[in-house]
Amino acid sequence: MNSGNYVKAATALTFAATLSLMSSCKEEQPKPERPNIVFIMSDDHAYQAISAYSDKLIRTPNIDRLYREGMLFTNASVTNSICAPSRATILTGKHSHIHGKIDNIFPFDTTNVTFPQILHDQGYQTAMFGKLHFGNNPKGFDEFKILPGQGDYYNPQFITNKGDTTIQGYVTDIITDLTLDWLGNRRREEDPFMLFYLHKAPHREWLPAPRHYKEFTKRSFPEPETLFDDYNGRGTAAKEAEMNLLKHMTISADNKIYPEVAKELGIEEMSEWGFNVFKSKYDRFTEKQREEWDAVYGPINEKFRKLYPNMNDSAFMRWKYQRYMQDYLGCIASVDENVGRVLDYLDENGLSENTIVVYTSDQGFYLGEHGWFDKRFIYDESFKTPLLIRWPEKIDPGSVTDEMVQNLDFAQTFLEAAGIEPPEDMQGESLMPLLEGRDGEWVRDAVYYHYYEYPGFHMVKRHYGIVNKDYKLAHFYYDIDEWELYDRRKDPLELNNLYDDPNYQEVVKELKRELQELRRKYKDSKELDRHFIQKYKERGLIE
Repeated sequence: MNSGNYVKAATALTFAATLSLMSSCKEEQPKPERPNIVFIMSDDHAYQAISAYSDKLIRTPNIDRLYREGMLFTNASVTNSICAPSRATILTGKHSHIHGKIDNIFPFDTTNVTFPQILHDQGYQTAMFGKLHFGNNPKGFDEFKILPGQGDYYNPQFITNKGDTTIQGYVTDIITDLTLDWLGNRRREEDPFMLFYLHKAPHREWLPAPRHYKEFTKRSFPEPETLFDDYNGRGTAAKEAEMNLLKHMTISADNKIYPEVAKELGIEEMSEWGFNVFKSKYDRFTEKQREEWDAVYGPINEKFRKLYPNMNDSAFMRWKYQRYMQDYLGCIASVDENVGRVLDYLDENGLSENTIVVYTSDQGFYLGEHGWFDKRFIYDESFKTPLLIRWPEKIDPGSVTDEMVQNLDFAQTFLEAAGIEPPEDMQGESLMPLLEGRDGEWVRDAVYYHYYEYPGFHMVKRHYGIVNKDYKLAHFYYDIDEWELYDRRKDPLELNNLYDDPNYQEVVKELKRELQELRRKYKDSKELDRHFIQKYKERGLIE
């Protein structure tokens, strides 16, 4: 063979070997591993009470880890700021008027397909532990242990797919124990998993664990600058809502003053509702739990017995605020500790790298801002919710985004992350472009909100609205017809309704146009507004 032919032959052999090697590598290259999903949600956890957002009230180092190692969302919000509707939206990726759970009373439309069902059908192992709040048989889960309704802080009962059970102890610790037991003993290593880890805390009536009430009842906390808000510059809805700390927070159920002490001081409790709620919680204690409780709250009661006769409204309001914060933040301290236990487990067992960990709440909450507790309004403390996501394979540590995202988006995000095409009737947007740093592909600049439960608990009027980074426009309807506009950048406390301001009429006009477009996009309408009002009448909830 001459040298020319030899070179040609050698080249051919080398090319063939290269092709063979490339083909072999291609065949042996494993498919991308589908991520695990750990969805952590607390109940009524205000973003103001997470130190990644603000450290004025409390330090939450374990929840903050998700920001340090992942992404913090500063404009995350809900579609309807009330517990069960928010959870139904998360599961379905649909607004309340579509999935049927417009409030805590109306039933969920069980014909809806939830994203856990889809993940389960596509090979994910699924489990749920903690508080679902509606329905006793969550769809799409291999295993669940959920609290009935609101559940209890102490010695809670659980509904399971194998029968009901009561577990002694503190609910936040127990839910975490159940979660870790499943991860360690029943998780199938060969399959990806989707785990719902859902806390009752810090839902009203805010009963901390002994280790935390012993600490937090000794603390005092800075007051919000709007604690004594008089609602000037706002509409009728803010003036008539019934969630003022002074007027509507109960002295026994909420502030832990024993009924006999309150009655001795002549304090009424909404036809004894608050007394009865306190008694129902107190009666759940074991003897040891009651002794620990009385050792701390007994002296608080004795001190209040002496202080109350000389308190004016201002002093009483301030006292109530401190009592509220001591118990509310004490509950959060337990949540943060237990989130740390789960994150440590994932790290120690090599699961963190390809696991999406989400921390959020079912909505925001008022911590004395505007003199309020609870939620329901489109105003920021209620409408905005904490959202932190860690996924080391995709998210750069310490990332922050101010894009307008909602609880509506979780379903499509998780399905896309798992490589599954979402159903066409889901209404959210996948967060994947933001998680992967492709911000230019994010398509939404405004979100839609609609609240329905009126007349009802706390008497927040029906309203819907549009919110973008700059403005918020809301329409309060049914018994009133009022509009409110807030400049989110110039007026972050939302104290001045600019709807009638001549300088903002072009903004109003444009936002009304965009709001109608969102109503059409999400299939909401005046006809549906009238439909749900009629349903309230049929149920005897309104005349």
